[in-house]
Amino acid sequence: MSELVRALIGDSAATPPSHILEGVSEDLARRPVPSAPHTIYDELWHITFWQQVTLDWVNSIETPFPMHASAGFPDKNDHEPWEQLCRRFYHGLEQAAEFANDEGRLSQKIRCPSRPGHPVRRMTVREQLESLVAHNAYHFGRIVLLRQLLRSWPPVSGGFSW
Repeated sequence: MSELVRALIGDSAATPPSHILEGVSEDLARRPVPSAPHTIYDELWHITFWQQVTLDWVNSIETPFPMHASAGFPDKNDHEPWEQLCRRFYHGLEQAAEFANDEGRLSQKIRCPSRPGHPVRRMTVREQLESLVAHNAYHFGRIVLLRQLLRSWPPVSGGFSW
């Protein structure tokens, strides 16, 4: 397994996503934490949103960059069940890992729309997947912190506790 794949799905620099999400119930996922701007559900929805945008761009679908940051988070009326959201996330993660395993595609240049008013960026598939890894790591760190504050960390499979 390459380090890029390991960073996406495995135990690389941080706890794997499967461990971070392990044991999270619908109730826990949607439980607000005082002073935190988002719930665990919101954070995973956001990760899944940007993961899909990345997959679109890698597949030459120029999904536009959202006009506002709020478009990358669920609205308060989102009723997608937690388990369904997790399935969507894992399905997209498998697709991203397949791209990361395809050495022939990693150097392919793709167009990645930018924030409104900025020029379209061109980067390699590898660069876009590395960006996804960094983005996921940031938001999974937030999920771990939320789980710690909700006293639901570490999961049974383990996770860094420092």
